[in-house]
Amino acid sequence: MPKPGGLKDLFGKLFRPHPWHGLDPGPRSPEMVQAFIEIVPTDTVKYEIDKRSGYLTIDRPQRYSNLCPSLYGFIPRTLCADRVAALCRERMASATIVGDGDPLDICVLAEHPLNHGDVLLRAIPIGGFRMIDKNEADDKIVAVLEGDAVYGAFRELTEVPVALIDRLKHYFLTYKLGPDQTDHIVTIPQTYDRAEAHEVIRRSRDDYDQEFGDVPGEFVRQIEARLRGRA
Repeated sequence: MPKPGGLKDLFGKLFRPHPWHGLDPGPRSPEMVQAFIEIVPTDTVKYEIDKRSGYLTIDRPQRYSNLCPSLYGFIPRTLCADRVAALCRERMASATIVGDGDPLDICVLAEHPLNHGDVLLRAIPIGGFRMIDKNEADDKIVAVLEGDAVYGAFRELTEVPVALIDRLKHYFLTYKLGPDQTDHIVTIPQTYDRAEAHEVIRRSRDDYDQEFGDVPGEFVRQIEARLRGRA
């Protein structure tokens, strides 16, 4: 029987961890986070993690020619629920906004292109967009790739060229529009700085812990109990 302390590491080597529940946001979160990338700027379809299996799935083809101008994914073990929504309600002075129930999204600025998503990287949050999607808080953290030659030294959103910020906003404001749809269901009423991004990340981690607890740890404890029963 494996030693209890080593069982979690053993499962990590034998099986692919779930990108949302099985990976860690990193020991230096929120100053630096591990991000799982779903979409790269050349993707003409929108990939999204399948919450049940952990595999990337095609959510929908992109309807227009605009592509996501950054790497795009989420921070593992985060959730946009009550605490994230409460901050959004406070900042927007709106009593009706709720969390969207998804992991916290992150846009990562990087000089060099990646050929595909389904990769992990270390990112430094520098700000974010307070995005409202049909009355749901759907924040987008903006970060830079650790060590990137062009963007890696940025520490505040105000350092990013305005044209790139505008391109990011345009993508999110239009990425759900259909061919015959003119009304925007998505709004970005505010952008915020690094300190606010850190607060959103902390709240999203608290929301995750409230909803799911220690999912990987509980799984390991259940396996250990079964193994002890067979010993």
